[in-house]
Amino acid sequence: MKICTVIAFGAFDPLHPGHEFFLQQAKSFGDYLLVVVARDSSIRAYKQREPYKSEEERLSAVVALPAVNEAILGNKTAHRYELLAELSFDVVALGYDQSPSEEDVRRELDARGKFGVAIVRCPALRPDLYKSTILRGPAPIF
Repeated sequence: MKICTVIAFGAFDPLHPGHEFFLQQAKSFGDYLLVVVARDSSIRAYKQREPYKSEEERLSAVVALPAVNEAILGNKTAHRYELLAELSFDVVALGYDQSPSEEDVRRELDARGKFGVAIVRCPALRPDLYKSTILRGPAPIF
């Protein structure tokens, strides 16, 4: 019997109960959960800020979660979809507020010949409490 692999992406900076809920939901769509943790350079590029925790600290925290079978660091390059061609998976799990859209992910998967991959959008756990931007607080003003 084939193992169904789910892949999820995120910065997880800081890791909080909403992220853990997301990863539990992602795991429910398959047998094996592979999580790609954003590099520090990706956080700087996409979020326009310094990471609060280093990529190694975030990777260690994510891989320690019970739902996670494996966690790896994302690309060092600027192209966020490059790993889609390199990894083997059956389902892409997106967080409730995570960009890109399902349509964008489908387009990128199709461009890489990954036609049978499912895309799921996971629900939120109390986004009024567990959202990284809320938990981090306001950015310092210099």
